[in-house]
Amino acid sequence: QVQLVESGGGLVQAGGSLRLSCVASGRTFSSYIMGWFRQAPGKEREFVAAITSRGGRTSYADSVKGRFTISRDNAKNTVYLQMNSLKPEDTAIYYCALDRGTGVDTTVEYYDYWGQGTQVTVSS
Repeated sequence: QVQLVESGGGLVQAGGSLRLSCVASGRTFSSYIMGWFRQAPGKEREFVAAITSRGGRTSYADSVKGRFTISRDNAKNTVYLQMNSLKPEDTAIYYCALDRGTGVDTTVEYYDYWGQGTQVTVSS
């Protein structure tokens, strides 16, 4: 069983930055793809970014390309999401997720474990 715990959310003004962290339990973190998703009120959960097991490949939603950066530190069992130039439309609960599959997936259904989420609110 894997547990994921996110942190780093908060309230920030438009144009500001936040860095989210997600710590995973278990010894096999470095074997798996990690992703970040978000869910705004009244909307479906959507893909934000993903990173392969050793960090060699990343993928981003078009809405965050050039503003967000996903990275990981396998020695710390941690994945990060650096969010710059934040916009009010980035307001959502952000979730990290673990994918035991072999390809970088952008859909919710392919991810096997989820954190509890951390709230990000961007004021205008």
